[in-house]
Amino acid sequence: MPKQEELTGLEIEFDSGIIPPPYSHVYRISLDWSKGELSCKLDLHYTDRDEISEAEIFDEGFTLQDDFSYEGPLNKTWIKAIQNKLSETKWSGKSLEEGGIILKLTESGVQGKVKIPTDQDDWMVFGQDIIQAIYETAQKEAPLTIHYRQVTSDKIQDCSITIRFSDREVIFMEGDEERNINWEYTVQLMKLIFTPDYNYEIAKENPGIKRGAYIECGDGLWHELGKGVVNIDPSNDVVSKIKEIFSDLLEE
Repeated sequence: MPKQEELTGLEIEFDSGIIPPPYSHVYRISLDWSKGELSCKLDLHYTDRDEISEAEIFDEGFTLQDDFSYEGPLNKTWIKAIQNKLSETKWSGKSLEEGGIILKLTESGVQGKVKIPTDQDDWMVFGQDIIQAIYETAQKEAPLTIHYRQVTSDKIQDCSITIRFSDREVIFMEGDEERNINWEYTVQLMKLIFTPDYNYEIAKENPGIKRGAYIECGDGLWHELGKGVVNIDPSNDVVSKIKEIFSDLLEE
């Protein structure tokens, strides 16, 4: 593994493999920070869609224009994140058989051979994080905001968390006050939030006012934790963990 100061760029290639359309896709992200700033190029293409009907594409929540290309800057806070990710990556001697991530590191301006990370799942998530950052930078998508309400016997507390992938910042707001919270801490919280089962049949357009905890995950619908949001695995009480974390955030 070259030293961080010798790394000047990275190319990430992904192939979804045997996943059927309309989900099957490939992408290439080219990143270059040789001049101090971070320049980026993304080409994302959905594959094999000629094998299914337009109705099937729409039924899965897609459109006919899901391919996306971008060439331009990306916030240079991503340089350190990429370098740190590479420094902890272990490499496989085996070639990919059914899709996945391959990497090409650029060292002192020269692109190296294909390398395959062993931690494929982590790199798939990291690649999606970079794509989300590109979408926000290109204003294709807005940052995700999670709203939360905690109702106790004596007060109602409302807060929100906005996750900005474009610059890897997280803004916690309560009333008119806002503060930054740790990125990695928030990533773990997001994993918890999207782990339970959400019952959309009993979701509401407005948060509850009775004692309890309520969450809205960016789609305008409110769910009550413990009723509309329930644990999938009884041995892993994720719902209580979500309540505890938000309670701590509101007390800070």
